[in-house]
Amino acid sequence: MAAQTIRNNKSRKASPAPPENHSGSKAQIIHLGIDVHLRQYVVCRKLDGATPQPAQRFKPAEFIAWARKQLVLAGRVVCCYEAGPLGYTLQRELAAAGITCHVVRPQDWDKHGSKVKTDGRDARELAEHLARYEAGNKHALAVVRVPEAAQEQKRALSRQRGSFVKEVKRLAAMGRSHAMSQGHELSGRWWRKSTWPKCSAKLPPWLRELIEPLRQMLVQMEVFVSERTKQVEAMAAPAQQRPKGLGALTEQIIAHEVIDWSRFNNRRQVSSYTGLCPSEHSSGGSRRQGHINKHGNPRLRHALVEAVWRLIRLQSGWKRLEKLHTRLRNQSTRAASAKVGRKGVVALARELAVDLWRLNTGRCSLAELGLIAAA
Repeated sequence: MAAQTIRNNKSRKASPAPPENHSGSKAQIIHLGIDVHLRQYVVCRKLDGATPQPAQRFKPAEFIAWARKQLVLAGRVVCCYEAGPLGYTLQRELAAAGITCHVVRPQDWDKHGSKVKTDGRDARELAEHLARYEAGNKHALAVVRVPEAAQEQKRALSRQRGSFVKEVKRLAAMGRSHAMSQGHELSGRWWRKSTWPKCSAKLPPWLRELIEPLRQMLVQMEVFVSERTKQVEAMAAPAQQRPKGLGALTEQIIAHEVIDWSRFNNRRQVSSYTGLCPSEHSSGGSRRQGHINKHGNPRLRHALVEAVWRLIRLQSGWKRLEKLHTRLRNQSTRAASAKVGRKGVVALARELAVDLWRLNTGRCSLAELGLIAAA
């Protein structure tokens, strides 16, 4: 009899609370905060305005079936999880099932510094913030734009090319390090067929054997970089539609990272997405601005800065550049002060993003911006 009572108590503890309010009617909305991992999802459920229920653990396949059942138990089901290495697969599966799912920016949910982090706490905080977001507080969560499958595939090409370029630099530095440790120098693109015979003649046989695998990998990686570059450039807009200095590769990297220029409503949103806005610390009557906040897309930021250095040489009539030159001349009578430095390049990169937004949304033309077409 005692053993049966213990079994009944265990079964009652394991069963989740029914998704109904106190009157027994159907819940209006269910909020689900999901802490996503590769092999399990930790989910916290919040019914209407009630306190979130204890977190539950599911395998990925089990969770999708459980989430579909929630549609029968409430008028609307909304969930969210943090962006990460698992991408947008879960969001697309839930959207196909008729469930609203937001992908949000990751953040530290330990607001009070308690030094306790668990999957259940993260899921509970996600559910609480999601309820406030759905109630109208748009500052409760920073929702990430989910690209379409085709857009994500195009972006993956340019991002993989960037990873290949970084790998080439890493392997090249490794080969130079091996040679330098033995008193030899490998400079430039030492692994290529035109330079390797001359470089290898100075190395002892054992060192050549050590570096040879790196050289073979570098040769193959350069082939991969070339192939991906051609694929990305083939998707570029015609030369008549982009400014001179903004190459086909850079233009596509920027386009793939932005995904859709029409997502922005004003220039402030464009500038914020680049992460090129100055940081600020203002309190009382004081106001202090510092370095750029870097709260944005780093790949987009790097591509914009790279493009600006070329535009400075090739687009002397660019209105943004002329305005900056005028301001620099007014600040000092010295001729050297009119030279655009690094801070000026960063400011121009932010303005270039705004100009590209205007161009791609039909708000202006190249001529109105003082830009010459690439053709």
